[in-house]
Amino acid sequence: MHDEINLRNMTGIYISRGAEMLMLYRIGSRVVEPSWCGIGGHFEDHELNNPRICVLRELEEEIGLKERSLKNLHLRYVTLRLKNGEIRQNYYYFADLKPDEEVTLISEEGKVEWIPFDKVLDRKMPLTAKFMLEHYISIGKFTEELYSGITTETGMVFTELKEF
Repeated sequence: MHDEINLRNMTGIYISRGAEMLMLYRIGSRVVEPSWCGIGGHFEDHELNNPRICVLRELEEEIGLKERSLKNLHLRYVTLRLKNGEIRQNYYYFADLKPDEEVTLISEEGKVEWIPFDKVLDRKMPLTAKFMLEHYISIGKFTEELYSGITTETGMVFTELKEF
């Protein structure tokens, strides 16, 4: 039985530039061991109903990038995982870097790097992010759908979120 369940709400953004994806080797996280992920973090109290505001704040805090440097910014995945007595809910955004925009590869959170799409899944990353990116690279980047994902012991079960 799960009598005491806490919620942990987080956002992440994966930015593309041509055939590369911007990723962060995060060090010192309260939630995961050092590993590769998107830019992002935990919600502030006033952001709980607006993951977009949260991800844009994290993007600016972590690498100094603002929304005006992006195009095609969209929420593409909402995932759930039960771990260590808490439900971890992640909101994953994807965007393209506008031409002629520069990104600082310096962050207090860890190492920032452009990684070729065909090498992204070779990196060590949190389980939920790995499953989500596997789906995105094989299916999601060719659609405009919003997906939900539930993490299981063997993978992640994805469903298109449709309004009805």
